[in-house]
Amino acid sequence: MSVIFRAFTLACVSFSLTCPAFADESPAQRPQYVIISFDGAHELAQWQRSRSLAARTGARFTYFLSCVFLLSRENRNEYHAPGKSAGRSNVGFAQSKDEVRQRLAQIWLAHSEGHDIASHACGHFDGKDWTKADWLNEFSSFSRIVRDAYKINGIEGEPEGWKQFAETGISGFRVPYLSDGKALYSALSEKNFAYDASGISRGPAEPQMVDGMMRFALPQIPEGPQKRPIIAMDYNLFVRHSGGIERKDADGAFENRAYEAFRAAFDREYDGKRVPLGMGFHFTLMNGGAYWRALERFAGEVCVKADVKCVSYADYLADQRAAGKTQTGNVGG
Repeated sequence: MSVIFRAFTLACVSFSLTCPAFADESPAQRPQYVIISFDGAHELAQWQRSRSLAARTGARFTYFLSCVFLLSRENRNEYHAPGKSAGRSNVGFAQSKDEVRQRLAQIWLAHSEGHDIASHACGHFDGKDWTKADWLNEFSSFSRIVRDAYKINGIEGEPEGWKQFAETGISGFRVPYLSDGKALYSALSEKNFAYDASGISRGPAEPQMVDGMMRFALPQIPEGPQKRPIIAMDYNLFVRHSGGIERKDADGAFENRAYEAFRAAFDREYDGKRVPLGMGFHFTLMNGGAYWRALERFAGEVCVKADVKCVSYADYLADQRAAGKTQTGNVGG
C-alpha cells in the first residue's frame, strides 16, 4: 500500500468520512456502472419506449415520479402544495382518469420488471425557500396520492401489493430543478429516504453516504466542439443546442452531439477509474426526440457489455450494501 493511499485511508477513518466505495480495487476488478434516470415519468409512450429499451439492453432504470400525474383535472384539489392554493401544479395534471389508469399500469409493470420508482415530489415547484415542514408536507402528499391513487380516481383493479409498494418501495428522491438545501435534507432524513440524486458534480463522482443516506450527483461532462462542460441531462442539452426552443433536428446534429458526449464520458471512465456515470432524461421529447435517440444508441452499445452494469440508483445502492461498501460518514447535510 502506498504512503499516499495509507494516509488517505487513515484520514477517512479518523474524520468519519465516507471513502470511495472502490478505493481498494483496480479498474479491471470493478464493473462500470451507468445509472440512467427519468424525471417526471409522464408521457405514456415514453414509459413503453423506455421499458422496451431496458428489455433490449438488460438495463434497469430509475423513474422519478411527479405525483400530480396520478390526478386528473377533476380531482386536482387533492394536491395542495406549500404556499399555493389547492389544485396548483407547475407541470399540470393528467388529462383524464383513463390516462391515470394507463399510467398506473405502466408504473406497476416497470416495478414488476425490477425498475426503481422514486419520488420527484408532486407539483414540480422550486422548493429552495421551503422549510422542513413544507417538505414534510410535500412528501406526505406524494405518499398519500400514490398509495390511494386507485381510490382517489375511482379506478378498479388495484394490484395486490400496490399499497405496500407505495408505502415501502419508494426510497429515492430527486428535487425539481436540482434545487436542494438544508431543509430538504433534514426532511429526507426524517422520512428515512435511502438515497437522494439531486446533486451536481464537476465530473463523474463516487456517491457518498452522508448521515445514513447515499447522495448521488449528475456529472458535468464535456460537450460540443469546444468541449464545454454541461450537466449530463437532456434539458441542459436542449437549452444549449437551441436556446430551449423546439427544433426538429432534421440533420441529426443535436442527436450526434449528445451521443458523442455520452459516449466520450463513458469511455473516459471505462478506460480509466470506472467511476459510476449518471445520466438524466425527461419524458418530454426535446428537439424532435434527439436526446432519446442518442440515449438509445448509447445504451444499445454500452449496456450489453459484460463488465458494464446499467442499473437504477436503488440497484447500485443494493450492490454496495451487499458488498459491505456503504460506510456511513457524518460530514453533515
